[in-house]
Amino acid sequence: MDESRRIAGVEEVPEESTLLATLRPIDSETVDEGEGDLGEGEDGSPEVEAVLTRAAGEVRAFRNYCQHWTDVRLDKDDGAFVRNGEVFCQTHGATFEADGGYCNFGPCEGAVLESVGVAVADGAVYLDDDAYEFVRLGPSAGKGDGSGSRIDFTGN
Repeated sequence: MDESRRIAGVEEVPEESTLLATLRPIDSETVDEGEGDLGEGEDGSPEVEAVLTRAAGEVRAFRNYCQHWTDVRLDKDDGAFVRNGEVFCQTHGATFEADGGYCNFGPCEGAVLESVGVAVADGAVYLDDDAYEFVRLGPSAGKGDGSGSRIDFTGN
C-alpha cells in the first residue's frame, strides 16, 4: 500500500469512540459549504474530516457530519461516542450503525452517513477512496467545533 495514504495503525482506531482524520477532496466542487466537517488548508484548499471506528472488528470510515443537521460534527476532536456498534450524534441523539452508517434512530432515521473508503493491510489503515488525499490525523483547520449555538445531549 502507498505510505502517503496510511492513516493509522489498526490498534489506534478505538472501538468505543472514533479516530478523527483530515482529508483533502481531489475535486473541491464535490464539497458543500453546509457540511460541518469542512475546513480550509493553509493554501486555502478545502479540507474535510473522516471518523474511523471499529465495528465487529472491521474498520469503517465516514465523513464527520450528521445527516440531520449537516453543519454538526459527530467527532468534535474528542472522539464521537460509540456503543454497541452505534455512533451517536451528541447534538440530537441520532444513532448510526458503525458498520454501514445507517441511521436507525433519531430525526434523520433512514439516512446514511457518507462513507469514505479505507482498507486494512499489514496492521494499518489506508485511505482507499480516490476522491480524497490523506492530510493528517486530527481536525480540519479553521471551523471550530461545528456545533453552533444548539444545546446538545451532553448538556452543553
